[in-house]
Amino acid sequence: MRLTRPTLAAAAAAAVLTLAGCASGDGGDRAAEVPSTATGSLESLAAAVKCAPDIQTDADEIRQAICKNPDGKFVLATFATDRGQREWINEAKDYGGFYLVGRKWVAVGDDGVVTALRGTLGGAVEIGTDHSEHTS
Repeated sequence: MRLTRPTLAAAAAAAVLTLAGCASGDGGDRAAEVPSTATGSLESLAAAVKCAPDIQTDADEIRQAICKNPDGKFVLATFATDRGQREWINEAKDYGGFYLVGRKWVAVGDDGVVTALRGTLGGAVEIGTDHSEHTS
């Protein structure tokens, strides 16, 4: 049986649509693994990840605590404004590290801790400057 160009084009289009459907299903599954980004006070965020926060800074613009849970040790901070949060993150990222960022909060820790926290708190991961090339 000889296939014509229109038949080959239709078959190719069907294959592309089938693969696109599979790919979008995979992406949807991955998105389902990350919950909606949490909101709330420092204490409510800490409770969500089963940590008793050791408050280090308790000011109007920022509240910051050291936390430890089964996943490891991390810093959890909440901010009064989005701008204050972004300025803090931009300065902190110069020191390297991994940042889990939500609306007016951030968690800072190593890659494994931030990944584990994201499974509960949602949010976006940002990575600080890598200084490994500068070590002697």
